[in-house]
Amino acid sequence: MSTDPLWTSRRALALVEEHDPGGLVRIGREALDLRQGDLGARLRCSASTVSRLEAGRHSDVQLLRRAAEEVGVPLDLLASSLGLRARARPTVERDPLPDQEDPMRRRTVLAAVGLAAPVSLLGGLETALASPPDPTGSPLPLDTRLADARTLFDTGRHSKLLETLPGLLGDTHQAAGGRRDLDYARLSSAYTLAATLLNKLGAYGTSRITADRAAAYAEVSGSPLAAAAAARELAAVLRHQGQETAAQRHIEAAAVRVEATGLATDAQASAYAQMLCTTAYTAAVAGNRDQALAMIREASHAARNLPDQAPSGRLFPITPASVDLYAVGVHWALGDAGTALEVGRNLQPGQFATAERKGRMHTDLARAWWQWGKPEETAGQLLAAARVSVAEVRDRPPIRQIVTELGARHPRVTGVRELVAIGG
Repeated sequence: MSTDPLWTSRRALALVEEHDPGGLVRIGREALDLRQGDLGARLRCSASTVSRLEAGRHSDVQLLRRAAEEVGVPLDLLASSLGLRARARPTVERDPLPDQEDPMRRRTVLAAVGLAAPVSLLGGLETALASPPDPTGSPLPLDTRLADARTLFDTGRHSKLLETLPGLLGDTHQAAGGRRDLDYARLSSAYTLAATLLNKLGAYGTSRITADRAAAYAEVSGSPLAAAAAARELAAVLRHQGQETAAQRHIEAAAVRVEATGLATDAQASAYAQMLCTTAYTAAVAGNRDQALAMIREASHAARNLPDQAPSGRLFPITPASVDLYAVGVHWALGDAGTALEVGRNLQPGQFATAERKGRMHTDLARAWWQWGKPEETAGQLLAAARVSVAEVRDRPPIRQIVTELGARHPRVTGVRELVAIGG
């Protein structure tokens, strides 16, 4: 336990009691006379990432711990601020607040570092990543099995998908032994789907390995669309890890490769529109407003001739409505909740083909309402998301965090108790 006056001050202890680890990072940084950009340079992330971390709007626990270590936050204090242990109170002139344990907060944080799904299933996937399992001998064609696995994701059946992925990886590895480009593309698709799921569950360390594999096999396959899909997931995990510059580099390179196809087919045009959407959101998270807005406008232009409902099985089922949903996220990431809600006010669940996308529409609007300080509207959108796909509320760490905060701050708002039960 630290005896440093900074960490036994009333200000620090109040932050612990308020479960505000980002605030501890902030006072440690200020005590060292560091700017957010200075700390970002040490952590290899942007100043805007540090700003979000200190404001509690960045869910990467690993980055938080690195930042805390960099500015000298004692480990026991950091753990207590996260709700992971009871804090032994130091002796001070006056104890400002009673010590308390928050089990719901503890469960939320543990889930944020990879326990959103059953541990045994995550462990099985991690084992498959370390050494591809033996082939299953399934008589079903790989394309059918990949489509079935994608359906599990689209319908929010995350545990079943975790159960399915090791065997799918084993069989796609066996097929790739024939060294055909198409088989390498299928193998890349299996890894990309695994990375997509791990990103949603918040298991970013494992997702990074998985996305790297997807990118490597896509490169071998020579398919710009497979490479684009892998780059999208790699950009997502890099973004979550605070490496926005690297994320931007990967996604822009993928966009250039897709554009080089000539965009002669709807499949290629949809891939290009998707890369622009991902570029826009990555730029927004990094605080690059002009680039974010320019890219989302360009994505809308690129998607203008795409059908309102994407054909079944398309790798990038982007539609004009999907671009509008990305625009909601872009404006939210830029801190413009009002604009985000204005952009999304005409979106309807019927514009999206899968339960996952319908649920995502509601959770993205919920984030904007929460950012604007409207708990009733936030709860309403989250309940709508749960009714479409409970996994969108239960399994995503950032959304569970909002549910936790709703339960703590607005327990009497209609629907909040139901949401807490779903999340907990």
